[in-house]
Amino acid sequence: MKPQRELFGSRGAVIMAMAGSAIGLGNIWRFPYIMGEYGGAAFILAFIVCGAFVSLPIFLSEAVIGRRSHQNTFGAMETLAPGTKWKWVGLLTVVTPLIIVSYYSVVGGWSIDYLLKSVTLQFRPENAGQVSGMFQQLMSSTWRPLFCHLVFIGLCAVIVYFGVKKGIERFSKATMPVLFVLIVVIAVYSMTLPGAGAGIEYLLKPDFSKLTAQAWAAALGQSFFSLSLGVGTMLTYSSYVSEKENLLLSSGGTALSDLFFAIIAGFAVMPAVFAAGITPGEGPGLVFQTLPYIFASMGGSSRLISAVVAILFFLTVLVAALSSAISMMEVGVAYLSEEKGVSRGKATLGIFLFAAVLGSLCSLSFGPLAGVSLHGLSIFDFCDKLCSNFLMMIGALLFSLFVGWKMKKSDVMDELTNSGKIRHGRAFAQVIYYLIKFVAPVAIVLIFVLGLI
Repeated sequence: MKPQRELFGSRGAVIMAMAGSAIGLGNIWRFPYIMGEYGGAAFILAFIVCGAFVSLPIFLSEAVIGRRSHQNTFGAMETLAPGTKWKWVGLLTVVTPLIIVSYYSVVGGWSIDYLLKSVTLQFRPENAGQVSGMFQQLMSSTWRPLFCHLVFIGLCAVIVYFGVKKGIERFSKATMPVLFVLIVVIAVYSMTLPGAGAGIEYLLKPDFSKLTAQAWAAALGQSFFSLSLGVGTMLTYSSYVSEKENLLLSSGGTALSDLFFAIIAGFAVMPAVFAAGITPGEGPGLVFQTLPYIFASMGGSSRLISAVVAILFFLTVLVAALSSAISMMEVGVAYLSEEKGVSRGKATLGIFLFAAVLGSLCSLSFGPLAGVSLHGLSIFDFCDKLCSNFLMMIGALLFSLFVGWKMKKSDVMDELTNSGKIRHGRAFAQVIYYLIKFVAPVAIVLIFVLGLI
């Protein structure tokens, strides 16, 4: 017998939990440097367009499946398309987030290490020349990143163990407002630095000559990955949403929260980058190498302030990483507890052990296992490429095809309009339906092909 299903307590809880899943390292770590590579403000505009016309419809595809079935990803497909092979799509989206959370927790572990470095005041002016090397030293070592990875995945397991209301909802409601306050504080500080004006202008003055086909593909991909689409997290969270809830408002609120956070993160990072005279397209090391260098370079009266900001910044990175990781872990826990009859405690322990082992191999692939390769890639990079370039794409494509072509249009509209009760949103729901049916699949295939090229 399947256990009694918990539901989120309110619309605010739904948006906080979903926003927590969407807002993660992709917003703080990935968005600023990709924006730096493709021209700042012009890229932001492309990101907004892609989010509105592609990512939001895909997001709503998962939301419709989850709320319609009130099941985990596997059970949802079995419920809505009984006796068909669609259930294997659900199983695929159980496996994908398990792999992602395993290597994602390695990067989450780095945020723990850098938070500890900030608290112990290691980013000092006299250490400025050594800061960039700290990152390489961390990755190539054995025990420190491994320990931080296990601490991170352990924190995720504790939150998930307490369930939907006492764990996920409580954590999200407590941390999301704090997360926004922290990133705003850091952005304000960043914009007051000497020389930060060039960074602000870079963010506000669009250079449309930078909007090449490659830039649009990057904006589409960033929008797609920013909302954690195609891995079943939004489907699973939506399965905990009451029938009384307005899916259009909840999903729209989540997408807007994710967008605002990403833009604020840009203002937190880019002015500081320009103030330090660093190239805005520095790459993935922007957060773990460039910003600590900026913190360390500030001496004199600003030394204490920079130390506090460093602590706040890496606390923000850690909380954002946790909020996304728990949503990925919840997908597997929901599957085991509902389909296999395993208690939440044992299911959480099982997912923790899986992620701990695979994540440990990913962590060690930067050090002792650096010589081990899979198709020419390290274990970490192989897992990342497998999920980002293939499994997530396939999952999102199949979700949009399922809602657009397999489900009855009347059922989809029933979910989007709460059985016709949301009359003022019916025209918008019609638009969303056709975006799901025609635009989203084409966009996903486009991202996939451009990624291969």
